[in-house]
Amino acid sequence: MTLKTGWTPTQLESLQGKTFVITGATSGVGREAVRILLSKEASVVMLNRNEEKSNDTVHMLKKEFGSQAEVRFITMDLADLASVRKAAKEVLTIVPKVDALICNAAIAQVPKRVLTVDGFESHLGTNHYGHFLLSGMLFKRIEESSGRIVVVTSLGYKMGLRTINFDDMNWEKGYKSNPVYSQSKLAQMMFAYELQDRVDVAKKNVEVYVCHPGASATSLIKTSGNRTTRLLFGLMTKTPLVQSAEKGAYPEVMCATQDGLEQRALYGPTGRLNMVGPVAKNTLEAYAYEKETMQKLWKVSEEATGFTWPPS
Repeated sequence: MTLKTGWTPTQLESLQGKTFVITGATSGVGREAVRILLSKEASVVMLNRNEEKSNDTVHMLKKEFGSQAEVRFITMDLADLASVRKAAKEVLTIVPKVDALICNAAIAQVPKRVLTVDGFESHLGTNHYGHFLLSGMLFKRIEESSGRIVVVTSLGYKMGLRTINFDDMNWEKGYKSNPVYSQSKLAQMMFAYELQDRVDVAKKNVEVYVCHPGASATSLIKTSGNRTTRLLFGLMTKTPLVQSAEKGAYPEVMCATQDGLEQRALYGPTGRLNMVGPVAKNTLEAYAYEKETMQKLWKVSEEATGFTWPPS
């Protein structure tokens, strides 16, 4: 794999016998990732919030890949920790192996401050705390398969404070959608890089990777962004700065399957502004793995979710 050619699904061999669990797969890059995995005969379990859309997605995928395609879903709302716990327990009951957990689902640029049912700011609660808990509950099952955890972040991690707002995690003061979203994506990255360190110390056989989809034509902004953001992104989709959702899925599929990747890295498009183009390693800003902040965030996250991680 080189920066010139990048990674594409053509490099994938058969994934028969492999099982992948992915969050947020009824549309966008999540659904495209599932399509790529199924095309290589993998088994996929989707963790989605909307049951009706999940049924429609399963029907569509089986129509495309045949009734024998191994794809199913479990209902889970990342913004509700009780839902995450219930879904994780169901995975542990009915899914005997997990070769990779792909933390794909996200909300973005919610125009007004909203709290989750657990009382967390919605971006942080959904994008970070939900995945933090899910990954922790499935960790031992992933380890049994010498598997992977793939955290899907965003170049938006560069837009905000470039650290964690520990004094006001719920943004009761000065709420603005971009920096709040940015903090949630930075938090996901810090979780992943701190987990890498903890896995290494505990000598656990799990790999952790971080990637981003670049600027991809998905419904994420349309679903949760404000009117101005939706308009601007709509205009961007008509330019070379936005690629297809299928290409946006390449980084997470690569991180879930490709050997020889670096863990302390960020993978994504390497073309114009890292928004589009061949998939390979990007520049990673050092503040994304600042150790003291990562450790503090980990402690705060365990307290918030009420979950103590196995590798610690």
